[in-house]
Amino acid sequence: MSDLMLSLVGVNARYGAVQVLRNVNLEVSRGEVVVVLGANGAGKTTTLRAICSMVQTTGSIEIQGTQVVGKDTAEIVRMRVAHVPQGRGTFPELSVLDNLMVGAYARKDKGIQEDVDRWMDAFPRLRERRSQAAGSLSGGEQQMLAVARAMMCKPELLLLDEPSLGLAPIIIEDLFRRFGDINRETGTTMLVVEQNANLALEIASRGYVLEAGQVVLQGTAEDLRSNEAVREAYLGA
Repeated sequence: MSDLMLSLVGVNARYGAVQVLRNVNLEVSRGEVVVVLGANGAGKTTTLRAICSMVQTTGSIEIQGTQVVGKDTAEIVRMRVAHVPQGRGTFPELSVLDNLMVGAYARKDKGIQEDVDRWMDAFPRLRERRSQAAGSLSGGEQQMLAVARAMMCKPELLLLDEPSLGLAPIIIEDLFRRFGDINRETGTTMLVVEQNANLALEIASRGYVLEAGQVVLQGTAEDLRSNEAVREAYLGA
């Protein structure tokens, strides 16, 4: 089996007449955490949407060697790809527990309750609020729930879109520490779109920088941290 989990080659994506991605090439190896950096409007979110077949896309996108351009989003989910969108995407009227069960809707195995307990242990605030409506949770708690719900489908590839958006710094630090824990403990491959470059590069092995829908820079996390242009634009240096 190839070590390559995700491969984008010559990917273009558009919303109607508006082209957003231009000839994007990107790779993520199995078990790796890769970050995509860029300013607002650079095409980061569209990159994740292209992978999930949620936007008009041409070029090649392969997940574990299978071409997914042209597939339905539901087919991609069944390939054990989970997408945590910007804005969390929880079901506000449903309880915390019911949100987790929704995450497991496609599973047929007998380990669902075991995984409910596992992710409530990983995010203890969810256990405390298991009967509360998701819409009553704080922003940080909703983000925890969104990640736990995504993990309930036992993904091999987890796509995270701006997980730090709108959260307090102390919550963000805790959340990224947990992402690192999840990667180490489960081996889940992660592609993280993020503007908080400092924290993202701490858990990532490699990264890409997008500008105006194109990859303008790529390298190891260490290379990107030491790159003067990256430091000035994204690291506050």
